[in-house]
Parts: sequence; C-alpha cells; structure tokens
Amino acid sequence: MDKITRSVLRSPADVRGFADFDGPLYYAPTGFIDHADDPNTLPLAGSRRGFSALEIIRRREGGGAESMILPLLALEGWVQNSGRVDEINNVLDRLMTKRADFAGLDMASCHVMGIVNVTPDSFSDGGDYNTTDQAIARGRELADFGASILDIGGESTRPGADDVTEAEEIDRVVPVIRALAEKGHVVSIDTRHANVMEAAINAGAAIINDVTGLEGDERSLEVAARLGAPVMLMHMQGEPGTMQVDPQYDCAVLDVYDYLLDRIESCERAGISRDKICIDPGIGFGKTLSHNLELQSRLAIFHGLGCPILLGTSRKSFIGKIDPKADPKQRLGGSIASAVNGWRHGAQIMRVHDVQETVQAISVASSTSLV
Repeated sequence: MDKITRSVLRSPADVRGFADFDGPLYYAPTGFIDHADDPNTLPLAGSRRGFSALEIIRRREGGGAESMILPLLALEGWVQNSGRVDEINNVLDRLMTKRADFAGLDMASCHVMGIVNVTPDSFSDGGDYNTTDQAIARGRELADFGASILDIGGESTRPGADDVTEAEEIDRVVPVIRALAEKGHVVSIDTRHANVMEAAINAGAAIINDVTGLEGDERSLEVAARLGAPVMLMHMQGEPGTMQVDPQYDCAVLDVYDYLLDRIESCERAGISRDKICIDPGIGFGKTLSHNLELQSRLAIFHGLGCPILLGTSRKSFIGKIDPKADPKQRLGGSIASAVNGWRHGAQIMRVHDVQETVQAISVASSTSLV
C-alpha cells in the first residue's frame, strides 16, 4: 500500500496518537477557499487562496501512510499536546509566506508557462514546431495568449524517444531562445544537460527547467549555481527510457516530498538560494495513474517546502488512462480540469500546451472564487 489513508478519529485518544507519534509528520493544507474576508483561514503562500484545515500525515511501517484532518480552530490544542510547537510554527510560516518573485514574476498570482518543443518526437506536439521559425512564431503566439513563461525544449523525454546530442539540442533551442528573449519574453530552457543550460542562459534564457532535478549531468548543479539563474527542480523516478516500467513507492506523495526537500538542500549547499528554486512533483515521470492522482489530490503539501510549485499535467497519459479514447491532442478537457485543481491547491505555475484555454479557465476560476 503506497497511498495515504485517512483515519477515522473516534475519540480524543485517536487524536493523541498522532501527537505522540515519534517519527516525522507531514502537513498538507486543505479546506481551500478565498481567505480575504474569512478570519478562520490562513493565506496559502501569500495568495488570495486560503486554507482552513491541515491534514497531518504519518508513515506506516511497511509502506503507505495515514492521516487526520484538523480544522485550524482545533490545531492549537493539538499542537500544545504534541510538543511540536516550534515545528508547527515553522510549517505554518512556510505555508503562509508569500514566495519571492521568481524570474521577475509575482508568485502571489498563478502563471501559465507555454510549451514550445523544438523536436520531431515529443509525445504531443512533436514536429509541430520543429523549425526555428515555427518555434519562434509559436512562442510569440503563446505569449499573446497570456503565457508568462515560454519553456523551450530541444529533447523529448518521453519513453522511447530518440537520443539527441548536446550539440544538436543547442542548435535547436538557442536561436529560438535568443529571438524570444530579445523581444522581452521570460524564457526557460527545458534541459537536463549542463552544456545546454549554459548555452541557453548565454542566449537570454532566464530559467533552467530540469526534469532530473539537476542530477542528470554531474556538472548541472555547479553550472546552475555559477550562472545564478532560477531553477525548476522536478522529481522523476528512474530515467526517461524506463521510468514507466513498474514504478514503486513506499508512499508516493511523501517520497516525492522527501526527494524534493533533499534536492533543495543540495542546491542551497551549492550556493543556489531557496528563493531561486521552484519545485515540480513530476506528474507522469515514473508514476502510475494512482501515483499521479494521489499527488494531485495533495499537491498543497509541497507548499511546506517554501518554494513556488510548478504543475505539468498538460495532455499527459494519466488523462488517457481515465479516457482511453483520447489521444494526446484530445485531452484538453482533462488538462484544464487538472490545471484548475492545481490553481485551487495554490500552484503558482502551470506548464501547458493549450495556453489560451488554460489562461481563460484559471481567470474564470479566480473570478468566481471572489463572488
């Protein structure tokens, strides 16, 4: 069992059982509403989204985890009994504090990152924007549609994708990055190779987005620290060619959380400050349908890391597993539903193919929450 099961609390002793637990506890905000005029909620990462309860989670021996939900009104009494006063205060501070601007973007808002794959074989749009001119035109179009960030990639990381040399990857992305950055767009480079990172930043990219969390190339951590650019760290179990071959976790949500915490601390030791780090739970990268849904249902737990959250679910295969008739370009509905759920959990950046539709969906969700 690698899921989190919610305990049925029938007595004060059940609640005390969590207070007396001597292992690590994890805290996921829940009960989301607009907090502006509600004294019973706390702000989620400094945004207008608020949370009214905490799900407190502990691991089980042998795998999986269990949790209980405490309304904020009941939290103080539990904290006093748990002996974890400093721990909870630190957790609440990380959950509530507004994130620093990331690559110049205000993290109190939800931003859409537009995908531009300069590749012949990406899973959804491979070949659609495979020339420099096509990719530049696509990037400008996505910016017009409301994308705050343009994510440029020159290598597909889908299972079975063809290998690409670093030189070829650089040739694909650098002219596109240079043209878009010169027009004032915030550009990220989607790569796992240090040489590509360096070439992209020198061409005007503002962000490094690495699916390997700066572990895929032994030089990546040093290069990213030296370049000083903000970084996006993603979780992936395994490597792209084999990541979907029977992925296993003790508890997917907590294992991903622990991995990202470890990568943040590694970055800090290397000289990359936490306010220059964005984290991504890596939906679809070494995860089953169950893992992907579990991560999305408790996405807000990652606010406890004190970094902006990037969610990338656009057109991914978990949608196809729910709706087997839908090929990647027929997964718009599922992509939007997932993005709105991510907004509800306070994610600051949505990485998507369908920028115009996602911007509209989030705008409507944000507007209706204020009524």
